[in-house]
Amino acid sequence: MDVDGVLTDGTVEIHSDGTESKQFSILDGMGIVRLHKAGIAVAWISGRASGATTARATELRVPHLIQGRTDKLMALQELASQLGLASAQVCYMGDDDIDAPAINWAGIGVAPATSMPAALKVADLVATREAGRGAVREVCEQILANRGQ
Repeated sequence: MDVDGVLTDGTVEIHSDGTESKQFSILDGMGIVRLHKAGIAVAWISGRASGATTARATELRVPHLIQGRTDKLMALQELASQLGLASAQVCYMGDDDIDAPAINWAGIGVAPATSMPAALKVADLVATREAGRGAVREVCEQILANRGQ
């Protein structure tokens, strides 16, 4: 999944000392923890590198963190290949134009309710919740329910 605009509301605060901060939802974090417990691999792919993203990924023990990759489709395909997954076995959640090809390629492409039109157009599923406000948790719960968990 993408980070900014999916796990966050897309806002990045830049402080006067040059550091940045982001807000991540505890609801979304618990959804990711639940996926881990169910044995489902989780990956984050972000177009920009961020210490805040690294810290949150570390806290949630996200095993696959890819930052600074604006070609999300290529990054997702490379990761899927490394993990031995076909596109039909992949769910990708993104919110913006650069996510649209990855959303379209994935077996299940998802966009938060607050996504840009390009992402919404190709998504198989649009979450009812907003980015950074439980959209990821909503999708995690649907994945688990579909697996009978």
